[in-house]
Amino acid sequence: MSSIRIALANIRYAATPDESVAGAEEAIEQAGARQAQIICFPECYVPGYRGLGWTPPPPDAAFLQRAWSRVAAAAAHARIAVVLGTERIVGNTLAATVMVVNDDGSIAGFQDKVQVDPSEDGTYTPGTDRRVFTAGPLTFGVVICHEGWRYPETVRFAARRGAQVVFHPHFTPPEPGAFRPTTFGDPANTFHEKAALCRAAENTCYFATVNYAMAGSGTTSAIVRPDGTLLAWQPYGEEGLLVADVDLDQATGLLAGRLRTAS
Repeated sequence: MSSIRIALANIRYAATPDESVAGAEEAIEQAGARQAQIICFPECYVPGYRGLGWTPPPPDAAFLQRAWSRVAAAAAHARIAVVLGTERIVGNTLAATVMVVNDDGSIAGFQDKVQVDPSEDGTYTPGTDRRVFTAGPLTFGVVICHEGWRYPETVRFAARRGAQVVFHPHFTPPEPGAFRPTTFGDPANTFHEKAALCRAAENTCYFATVNYAMAGSGTTSAIVRPDGTLLAWQPYGEEGLLVADVDLDQATGLLAGRLRTAS
């Protein structure tokens, strides 16, 4: 069996951008101490998702460079790969993205959010391409929030290129009057967690979805096996790391690879 230990940083929305960097450093250290080989953070964790009533300070390229350097140093110190939800300024536009850091602190690259939600049209500019990354024996892809819930082809892209795990950083805050689940995949809840099960099963890969720790949120962080069954999930609103070992041999990508399209 070829396995790898992954960690999902189910942590609170930081009060300030500087606090988000400190929170990332702390989570990286804790994940390394628990022998995880890779850790993933929620959508735009540094400096914080902007939208849906949340307003971090205006985009700041100098801050982001300092933040990324600190996160990279923490990754090297803990000897762990990092999938950091962040944002980046591209020309005169702002992208929601993840920065992937190798376990030696070098930057592997970015995956911008390609399918932005309609509510984000005035905030984030969509990216234009997709890729996969590696961390030791692991090949993985990243799909960000809306594009993982509603666009199955984003996950399939990674699985067809050898990704055994697809990470899904997202931001789902509580909504007034909405159903408050206590069990993952509750039939009374929204479609989102059922979509997570589908994304794994329809591609025969692991799907690892990570949200902020927010009381009352309709989704939480979870890891779904390649057969669509739940491996692990974080109690709703409870801050902490979700850590699990995944058997990479189970992630064959079989169903993703069998897809045929009409000519």
